[in-house]
Amino acid sequence: MTSIDLNADLGEGFGHWRLTDDEELLAVVTSANVACGFHAGDAVTMRRVCELAAGRGVTIGAQVSYRDLAGFGRRAMDVPPAELAAEVAYQIGALEVFARAAGARVGYVKPHGALYHRVVRDEEQAAAVVDGVLLAGAALPVLGLPGSRLLERADACGLPTVTEAFADRAYTDEGTLVPRGQDGAVLTDPAAVVARSLDLARDGAVRAHSGARIAVRARSLCLHGDTPGAVQLARRVREHLTASGVRLAAFA
Repeated sequence: MTSIDLNADLGEGFGHWRLTDDEELLAVVTSANVACGFHAGDAVTMRRVCELAAGRGVTIGAQVSYRDLAGFGRRAMDVPPAELAAEVAYQIGALEVFARAAGARVGYVKPHGALYHRVVRDEEQAAAVVDGVLLAGAALPVLGLPGSRLLERADACGLPTVTEAFADRAYTDEGTLVPRGQDGAVLTDPAAVVARSLDLARDGAVRAHSGARIAVRARSLCLHGDTPGAVQLARRVREHLTASGVRLAAFA
């Protein structure tokens, strides 16, 4: 039976402001990418999401980013490698406190936003992220785009690597994500998102923005928590994957 992990970005709020419906999404996904305070999230939010995730048996992942609350971590930034490594370790450590308090542990690391895209091709920034994971003191799996410099560096340093695909994002012919500023970069039509999820899980392929069919082999499938109708989309994806014989299971 085909098996895949279903992950979503959670804990994306700050103070009284909440963007993601964490409780409802945690009833659907198998892994939770929890914001660690740099692009979103705060101590209270991290604690709450960790408790909810642990209670539902959902694996907790640290979603690390550039220090950019105002830009939601989606603005390009140039951070010195030593500083970035320290900030990645800092974010993992902060989330680990709350994961342990909830009776769980941080199970993996995934970059967010601009950092996620930067480490696809930037070897120096990719190395800094991996250095940060190592500095945090645990051989945590690293979740990222297939063929990225991040996964290459993590593998070279002895960290487990996990390839990821996106159910609600458009792809280029090179297998990277179409930038959010371009038309059609984010998929919101439920039928299209479900069809893409099935293609990725069963066939390891996806129709690129150009119309070309490209190979995208991944062990984890991401649904963004801030996509309009995210909860309904996630439920439909889970229902159709299960109905088609795909088993949903966390990779960590």
